[in-house]
Amino acid sequence: MQVRFLPRGQGALLHAIIYPMSYEKTDKELIDSYKDGNEDTFKELIERYSPSVFNLTARIVGKEYASDIVQDIFIKVWKNLKKFDVEKSSFKTWIFIISKNTCYDFLKKKKSISFSNIITEDYIDFSETIEDENLLPDEEIQKLQDSVLLNKLLDELSINYKTVLTLHYQEEMTFEEIGKILDKPLNTIKSWHYRAILELRRKIK
Repeated sequence: MQVRFLPRGQGALLHAIIYPMSYEKTDKELIDSYKDGNEDTFKELIERYSPSVFNLTARIVGKEYASDIVQDIFIKVWKNLKKFDVEKSSFKTWIFIISKNTCYDFLKKKKSISFSNIITEDYIDFSETIEDENLLPDEEIQKLQDSVLLNKLLDELSINYKTVLTLHYQEEMTFEEIGKILDKPLNTIKSWHYRAILELRRKIK
């Protein structure tokens, strides 16, 4: 049940109105149902994750290629879903791993797109793993409220940098989860995040 509190009126007491909360199935419930033969639940998974998958895909390869690649991603998910062990891994992490790999494979095959801006080094400067909440002053954060400017700046970053920022801030994934998706150590992800924030700061000055 969900409790909704109404604002105070003139001399009125605070009221609580009880509303039944709509029940949304978990990923595990949908996957278990699909494995039991209810194929309609796969459509629910697509509806749940297609916006996030499209967002990440468009960020990595560009919007002009994203729709076709997203279809390829969900075909791979569909083909492998019955083998996916929901007890051992997060479905969200798994689908982003498939998304990342599909995007990277596309970039490797697409000769007109440079793959060189995908960072492959694992060197970590541990001085870069310091807390960075205050890297962007208030006035620079205000500039990033402009979605057009933010999208432009993100597109100028290296693929790994913008992937980390997209997953961390838009998909609310932890650095540990991002490390699993990109198959990199935790400190590598923290370092890329730090460098990405510094790069954004340089660009908006």
